[in-house]
Amino acid sequence: MKEVGFDNELYVSLQTETIKKRIEMFDNKLYLEFGGKLFDDYHAKRVLPGFELNSKIRLLEELKDQCEIIFCINAQDIEKKKIRADYGISYDMEVIRLVEIFRKLKISVNSVVITLYKGQPSANKFKEKLESMGVKTYIHTPTKGYPTDVDVIVSDEGYGANPYIETTKPLVVVNAPGPCSGKLATCLSQLYHEHKRGIKAGYAKFETFPVWSLPLKHPVNVAYEAATADLKDINMIDSFHLENYGISAVNYNRDLEVFPVLKNILNKITGEDIYKSPTDMGVNSIGKCIINDDIIQTAAKKEILRRYYKALVDAKLGNADEEIPKRIKLLINELNIDRSLLKVIDAALNKEKKSKKRSIAIELSNGKIITGKQTKLLSPASSVILNAIKYLTDIRDEIDLLSPSVLKPILKLKKESLNNDTTLNLNDVLIALSICSATNPIVQNAIKNLKKLKYSDAHATYIVEKSDLEALRSLLVNLTCEPIFYHEY
Repeated sequence: MKEVGFDNELYVSLQTETIKKRIEMFDNKLYLEFGGKLFDDYHAKRVLPGFELNSKIRLLEELKDQCEIIFCINAQDIEKKKIRADYGISYDMEVIRLVEIFRKLKISVNSVVITLYKGQPSANKFKEKLESMGVKTYIHTPTKGYPTDVDVIVSDEGYGANPYIETTKPLVVVNAPGPCSGKLATCLSQLYHEHKRGIKAGYAKFETFPVWSLPLKHPVNVAYEAATADLKDINMIDSFHLENYGISAVNYNRDLEVFPVLKNILNKITGEDIYKSPTDMGVNSIGKCIINDDIIQTAAKKEILRRYYKALVDAKLGNADEEIPKRIKLLINELNIDRSLLKVIDAALNKEKKSKKRSIAIELSNGKIITGKQTKLLSPASSVILNAIKYLTDIRDEIDLLSPSVLKPILKLKKESLNNDTTLNLNDVLIALSICSATNPIVQNAIKNLKKLKYSDAHATYIVEKSDLEALRSLLVNLTCEPIFYHEY
């Protein structure tokens, strides 16, 4: 049983009340820019042990009678087929997935806004797809005058050039599949139209990280920097908040840089200065729900290490700038984080050193480290998962889980069809196990223990190939890899 450092029930309760109070500040109409992931916020779960993946959805379910959703997607991201890394699906498909999930939850989806539209053909096709699903879709072009000419921005040539989105609920949540998707511009465009109609609507921002009430160099906030190293986000003390209230609060560079412009725009739209600092705009109550800071700090430091190894691999594969792991390494040095904090790293490296074979180590919830190596029959991922579920099921090493009668046709097919490949990857093994489980109760019990691997840390001594990577991801294993190709020595 993993230790808990975060009170999720308190979080849902406090956060719901905080949002309700913010709605009341305005003419019962609040546009809430909802940053981060609505579903499956694995980063939050990893750095805040006790945080539940469905926490944000629970918030919205608590507010469902008052709430409707607008999703934004950048037309350039559609054109570039930008991918959400944790799911391996494109941003446009993620929007469709979110729409369908919210419909099932009976939380009102108002529409989708395609932002920064410049006639991209793929954006046109996506609009057609959404409309065929019965989803209202709006087009927003780049805002004229932004960011310097406030008089043009807040005019019929600027925000007024965007179509007005009819909404009916007091709370309008504006979300997107990733950063730089036009959430803020959509909120401000709507504020402009609402105030022209005599409705004194308001704007607020809900970001999980950085946590404004934690110290600047708290590992949770540093983990956010590591996670956004590709965006060059830097946590900073909110100078506006400090000047106005004498209180230190943490925000990040982009919000601080844009605040003077945003403040002027809000003043131009509403006729008053509602917020004195970027922190004022936020409605995040997460810092009040940490119940064991030692547990939280350790978890966050582990996440920084994970982000570092991911960045090293991305750079090795040519999918990221080589400066990104260097930035994260500076954060590691700043907090004096030792790689031994993730026990699986040294365990995997030691296994490879002894066996002379590519290896993977996984840490179970009870702290037990299980290793697996490349064999003539199994990939390292297959070996380690088989070894782990045998341990969890209390099956002796000499007992084979997989029946030769099941393996024989799989091996024959791979040999004949896949360039003489006779190594079973993890997907092959999982399929074979499911077949064997129909007649073998021992295998049946072993398969049930796969769920006990959820959120376990694992480390590979090489860059795990795609099929094994996807299988480990489906088991919700937190995998890190050495930035070394399998055949590289």
